[in-house]
Amino acid sequence: MKTKILILLVAVALLAACKNKSGEYESLSRESKSAAADSIGIADTIKTVATKLVKTAEINFKVKNVQLASEGIAALTKDYGGMVMHHKVQSSAGQSRDVHLSNDSIMRIAAFNTTGEMSVKIPSAKLEDFMTKVSHMGIYVNASVMDIEDKSLDYLSNRLKLKDRQELVSQQKQGKIRIKNTADVLLLKDDMVDAQISNLKTDDAVQYSVVNLNFYQSDAVLKEIIANDDPSAYNIPVFQRMGLAFAQGWSIFMEVFIAVINLWVFILAGVAIWMGVRYYKRRLKQLHHPTV
Repeated sequence: MKTKILILLVAVALLAACKNKSGEYESLSRESKSAAADSIGIADTIKTVATKLVKTAEINFKVKNVQLASEGIAALTKDYGGMVMHHKVQSSAGQSRDVHLSNDSIMRIAAFNTTGEMSVKIPSAKLEDFMTKVSHMGIYVNASVMDIEDKSLDYLSNRLKLKDRQELVSQQKQGKIRIKNTADVLLLKDDMVDAQISNLKTDDAVQYSVVNLNFYQSDAVLKEIIANDDPSAYNIPVFQRMGLAFAQGWSIFMEVFIAVINLWVFILAGVAIWMGVRYYKRRLKQLHHPTV
């Protein structure tokens, strides 16, 4: 009797173990099926994403005239359906020298270095042709560089992340899941916006290539006649200065003479005092030494 009961218990245990194993197998099967489905979904998405090639270029070259070259590049960019994003022409003065032509005129001779910088956006399909024509505008090219970067995987990554976030937001709106913290919802939506904007920027970079242009010309010498800003250099002729000196001397003499006349009372008083002192000294001398 006891033997039959023991055999029955062992049979029940084995049956339960088999059920647990089958449950585990079913769970693993579901996970593997889900992973396989995700892989198939990603593979299908990859097929639908076109290749995203971003082209950038840079040219450094010498031209005869920076101003004319910049105008020509701007016109060529417009003809190709592009846009000038940055334009800068700068001149810096080098050595200079002043030559005195007269008391009031100076000829200033200076050397100037002129450079130009431009950044343009050109349709990517016309990039090579644009770079060739720009190169022909210069005397010679110092450097010409073109880079191509494949942004396909970055674009796909943003697209898949955006899809997952959209599904999460949709489930949150339907009440299937609950996100307690409002800040987390805002961060999630911000990430969605960033992913969309990033892909839009990639699309624009694929359609339009950015070309950076740096060009310069030989130093130019500029001669310019300017006014002398030194006041001491403005003098009249010598003979005229001598005549003015005589006239000014006579004027000073007359001023002194008039000043002396205005002091006639003091002069007379001084003369009287001087004569009195002299008479007094003479009288003292006569008293001490009487004449025989």
